[in-house]
Amino acid sequence: MVLQYFQSNSESISNGICIVLSLISVKLYTSFDFNCPCLPQYNKMYAMGVMFVPPVILFLLGVLVNRHTGVLMEEYVRPLGNRTKNPAVIKFLLSSMMQRALLAPMVWILMTLLDGKCFICAFSMNVDPKYFTGIPNSTGLELLKIMAKVPCKEDIIFKNTSFRKAVSRYVRCYSQAIGWSILLIFIFLGAVGRVMKPCFNHATFLQTRYWSNYLDIEQKLFDETCVLHARDFARKCVLQFFENMREDVTVRMPLSRAFRPQTLQNDFGEKEEERLHGITRQDQVDHLLQMWYECKPELDVTKTAYKPKVCITFEDHTGKSLFSEV
Repeated sequence: MVLQYFQSNSESISNGICIVLSLISVKLYTSFDFNCPCLPQYNKMYAMGVMFVPPVILFLLGVLVNRHTGVLMEEYVRPLGNRTKNPAVIKFLLSSMMQRALLAPMVWILMTLLDGKCFICAFSMNVDPKYFTGIPNSTGLELLKIMAKVPCKEDIIFKNTSFRKAVSRYVRCYSQAIGWSILLIFIFLGAVGRVMKPCFNHATFLQTRYWSNYLDIEQKLFDETCVLHARDFARKCVLQFFENMREDVTVRMPLSRAFRPQTLQNDFGEKEEERLHGITRQDQVDHLLQMWYECKPELDVTKTAYKPKVCITFEDHTGKSLFSEV
């Protein structure tokens, strides 16, 4: 039920979900205790894992809770039937889904770059130590191990020396420069897209957005109609089961000439029959659902749907028709 609520077709709720996921990513990162292994063979692997594995998880969560994902896949894989596919609508749905799903992962990556801990852990061994003072007297493999311990400020090797702080500050500057550059690029692209948007065919964009919203609403209304039909179908089956348990009772009454049988139905019964639409057997329901999947109706509401009428004819004991009612 929670997943269905989050899969609402409202764009405001979808945007709200993206913001919530972004705030969750910030909260997770601030509460995450980053501990670099400080070993040459594990530093980079651990740091890259912290930087990119959570964004992948957040991206998949963003795809999962986005209702456009289901609408996109259903529209992409469905048979043609009576309705052609519009590639522009599929591209619009994909773009909308990707934009929302990528927000939280990008927030996580920017947080890691601006903080700099992952970058220091991953690339402290790539720094040339000759540009810094206070380096321990070591060479070769020992020097590599020392550089791998730069993220570990409690190590006794760096006691009473500013070497570790200088290397950390140097790598953190690179990390923050990359982070701010990525943020600036995204802001610039967003501004350019906003400015250039009126220069393109705005009518085509409105058409694409309209039909993408239509697909979303159509699927939601179909699901709601199926729920009403299934509920009335189940009610009929249950009532028939209990009514069949009753014993037959025969009542004999004299028939007056002025009496004409009338169909008596209450409002609830009429609404129930209307929602069943004459589909009262399992094979009819299965055929209807298969037709909906294989042959979506045309996008033309000028055609009046055919509504079958029930005609009741009353006959006498000889089989002669007396009168009829619709």
